[in-house]
Amino acid sequence: MKWQIKRKAFSLLTAIFVIVLMATVAILVLNISGKLVKETTAQYQNEQAALYANSYTEYAILAVTGNDRTVNCLSTINSTIGNPTIGNGYRIRTHIAYIGTAAEVGNCATTRKLSEAVTTVKTPLTIIVDAYVDYKEPDHHGGSTNAPWITYHKRTVQKI
Repeated sequence: MKWQIKRKAFSLLTAIFVIVLMATVAILVLNISGKLVKETTAQYQNEQAALYANSYTEYAILAVTGNDRTVNCLSTINSTIGNPTIGNGYRIRTHIAYIGTAAEVGNCATTRKLSEAVTTVKTPLTIIVDAYVDYKEPDHHGGSTNAPWITYHKRTVQKI
């Protein structure tokens, strides 16, 4: 009978050991899955920023082609999507600069990047579009309002 009592105590110790081991494995799995979710969210936001930069670059090119530069100079296009200050949106800033002579550039001579002697052979006007997409990391440890801005930048040179 003495060996049966010892066996019950051994089973209790084995059960405690298995429970501790399973708890440790569960904590490791939760830690890894949390990091995976955070990385996936960061990749998603970066891809969204890239898509918004492409979209606003094309929009800027379209806006410049439809704009009369002798009357009005289009130099910036700004927008927000969602609410970027609290961490669930994007702030988009698009800057347009012109390359060409004063005759081609019109009233946009103040945003000219190169000297007015620069001309192109086939198309007289070229623009430089800088698209900046800013967003905040939603999982920042200090809260999304205190999170630093992450900026995605795309520069495009386009003949008009």
